[in-house]
Amino acid sequence: MSPSRRDFLKFVVAGSATGCPIDLSVLADPERVVMVDAAQRGAAPRVDGEHNEVCHEVRDGHAFARPPVSKRHDVVIVGGGVSGLSAAYFLQQHDFFLLEKEPHWGGNAYLEEYEGQAFATGSAFDIKGSASEQLARAIGLTLLPIDSPDPTIVGGKWVKDTWREGLDELPYPTSVRESFKKFRKEMLGLDIEKNPQQFDSVPLSKYLGGYAPEIQEWWDAYGPSNWGAKSSDASALVAISELKEMASPKADARVTLPGGNGALSRRLAQRLEAKHKEQMSAGATIIAVEPQKEEVRITYVQEGQLRAAAAKFVVMATPKFITVRIVTGLSAGQSRAMKSFRYCPYPVINMIFDGPLYNRAYDTWCPGKAFTDFIVADWVLQKQPGYHQRKNILTFYTPIPELDRWKLLAEEGCRQIAVDVLRDFQALLPEFNVHPIEIRLYRRGHPMFLPTPGTFTKQIPAASRPLERIFFANTDSMGPVSEITGAVQASRRAAEWVEARMAGASLSAAGESAAFTK
Repeated sequence: MSPSRRDFLKFVVAGSATGCPIDLSVLADPERVVMVDAAQRGAAPRVDGEHNEVCHEVRDGHAFARPPVSKRHDVVIVGGGVSGLSAAYFLQQHDFFLLEKEPHWGGNAYLEEYEGQAFATGSAFDIKGSASEQLARAIGLTLLPIDSPDPTIVGGKWVKDTWREGLDELPYPTSVRESFKKFRKEMLGLDIEKNPQQFDSVPLSKYLGGYAPEIQEWWDAYGPSNWGAKSSDASALVAISELKEMASPKADARVTLPGGNGALSRRLAQRLEAKHKEQMSAGATIIAVEPQKEEVRITYVQEGQLRAAAAKFVVMATPKFITVRIVTGLSAGQSRAMKSFRYCPYPVINMIFDGPLYNRAYDTWCPGKAFTDFIVADWVLQKQPGYHQRKNILTFYTPIPELDRWKLLAEEGCRQIAVDVLRDFQALLPEFNVHPIEIRLYRRGHPMFLPTPGTFTKQIPAASRPLERIFFANTDSMGPVSEITGAVQASRRAAEWVEARMAGASLSAAGESAAFTK
């Protein structure tokens, strides 16, 4: 991949002054909107995103040559998101080689900065005590408690702690509020642990019939943000489990840092590069992973050149829709399982305000809008002694329907997404009728797998069985949804599997050693 590729857009609103109504035409007029990358301000107006030219050639069946192998390693790790970085960290005592398509590390957990203030471009928070939070502590990061129940803004009203006492404050008729409470009571009464496969086999929409339609509207905002799917496509197991957490009287277990889980990926990359930089290669797009008798051959494109490496074992820390196109030797059943996954297109927008605008809660839900929710980037720092907020950065989560993925490829589509999000935000509450000094849009085409019915209990086990020399480690190897702790758990399993195989264990024995669930 070219090192000059641009991952995100900055929409710089010319001539803005905080407190004045924004003229939305500035976002639609290319003469007044400057879109640049992090390293080059003032570039000609242009939209860019993930470089997928080579990926799309692989998808379309282009025949690539096979250059001679130029290097051999104990293990090659494909994918430099949290899963791949964690696998490298757990296997750093071995001769590993880490390959990543993008020119930076982190995948969906990637932070950016504005004048030294970090903000998330994707994965936002973790859970105290999770595998990923434990890893963060092991590498010297202290994630801070969020301690903020999620409010909802609906009908021009800000409602605190939506699924607990907030249900009595919703600006709906009494009958609708009672329907919300009835839904909560009946869902909490379901024993989903007794037969998870039963609940995973049907969508949430099956349980929404007979309730007020406003409940589905709420879930059709919450689901796409958290797991990429509306109620008609989301496993009931996933949604009901989440409701049980939100309605629980337990303290908020979420933790984070500015930049979200990008803080973890950045620290992992820094730790690894300090000792193993020569074993890490970014801007490398894999085109084939081919098991052979005594090793696995990995062919990739880097700086416009075809290259090849070989390894005793390979960890595929890539989503299944990529994996199935580049790994040979899959059985027909495993290939079908991998192809059955669906992924949502997911732009994330950051609006930077020149001074405080909204600091009432960490994550605020907004059903029925062009975005699902927004978070306050520096929320966990605001309670730290001596902290002064310079810029108020709000991160808007804006998943779009799968059929609208094409919008992310066009300048007009990205600009229109930004226009819609800004317009809807300004209309939420009177005090929001101001405009930002800058808007950045980070786009991803396929970042999050959808937990459609059966994905967790059927597709994931069938898709994730290791081959003789290849282990599959990604959040879509774990489930039930795409979470950072799943990425770390998958990479730990991969490391245990590689260790066992290198020690001479059979494929089945190594699977048991890595606690692989068939």
